[in-house]
Formats: sequence, structure tokens, C-alpha cells
Amino acid sequence: MTNFLFAYRAPLDFAQGDPGAAEAWGAFFAGLGPHIADAGNPIFSRGAVGQTGPDTIISGYSVISADSLDEALALAGDCPLIGDRGGVEVGEITAMLTPELLRNGASSAAL
Repeated sequence: MTNFLFAYRAPLDFAQGDPGAAEAWGAFFAGLGPHIADAGNPIFSRGAVGQTGPDTIISGYSVISADSLDEALALAGDCPLIGDRGGVEVGEITAMLTPELLRNGASSAAL
């Protein structure tokens, strides 16, 4: 399986601490089940460089294992933020340096 990054995007006026949020996120993660490679964490302090979307802010991330981008997108489709004017950016994580290359002193410039 391939790992995919889920970058959760919340609306600009999103308020942390909604009483139903914990339950909704719990149900979302329960549905992901064995696909969770790293449940990730919420993000509270943030900044951006370049174009990151005018109507949302990054609010957290997870790393999910899936057989394809289509499967990862389908898994992201149940994220609670989607129903609250937010979304999920999904991207395949591609290894640039393997542990073996790092042990042998390779750098990203050598790739």
C-alpha cells in the first residue's frame, strides 16, 4: 500500500472546541480503521507561503495507507470538515531518500 497525506482544511471562521466535533472525528477515524498509518495531530498556530487557498486554513493532518489515490480520496470523503465548508487535500507521499541511502551519506542533491 502507498501512504497518502490528508491535509485537513477548515473554514477561516472555524472555531475549535465544537461539542460534537470529537464524536464526529472519532467516527471518521473509526471508519478509516486499518488505513491509518499516522493519525496525525491538529494544528493551532499556522502560517503560509505562496498560494494556499483564500477561504480555508490548515487545521491538521493524517497519514493514510491506501491502494490508490482514488481509494484515498474516497476515504477522505467522510471527513467532518467537508460538511462544515472545509475540505481535505490528499497527496501521495513519495520517498526521496531511503534509510539505506541516508546511511551511505546520500543527499537530496545527489538525486
